[in-house]
Amino acid sequence: MELKKVSEHLNGIVVIMPEVFQDERGFFLESYRADQFKNMDLDLHFVQENHSGSVKNVLRGLHFQWEPPMGKLMRVTAGEAFLVAVDIRKGSPTIGKWFGEIVSAKNRKQIWAPAGFARGFCVLSDFAELQYMTTGVYSNKAESGILWNDPEIGIEWPVTNPILSGKDEKAQTFSEWMSKPDSDNFKY
Repeated sequence: MELKKVSEHLNGIVVIMPEVFQDERGFFLESYRADQFKNMDLDLHFVQENHSGSVKNVLRGLHFQWEPPMGKLMRVTAGEAFLVAVDIRKGSPTIGKWFGEIVSAKNRKQIWAPAGFARGFCVLSDFAELQYMTTGVYSNKAESGILWNDPEIGIEWPVTNPILSGKDEKAQTFSEWMSKPDSDNFKY
């Protein structure tokens, strides 16, 4: 079964579409195959897989981690969500720019966002489940976030009154993050 690179954005974000076999019994797809990802110039080594579920209007993010660096291959396995990635790599021609796409269990798209991107999502359906494989094991000592509605970034979220965690409500701005020494861990 084939995995196809559908599009690329911000010098690192890749939208991937798996081939789906479907019949009266249901469906089957391969969400990841090392050989096919390598053929798409995505030679990745995943070390952790996460699975979350959220109700409509929940917004999580914008999260990132620098030690160990963490890239994420994200997909929605139930419902629908708007997935976002923001370039936070110093020296990148697209620093501070964002990319967003509606991903659903129906369209089966996947988004690859390497280390150096802050990531988040908001749930559009009554409930959604997201699964993502990561290239780094989670570390609460080297992770942070950027305020979801920072006007300097200007993400056009499809929700107006999101449900946020306390941590996400109090996240720093993009400028605050860029002024910190740890931001030097992400260079283009």
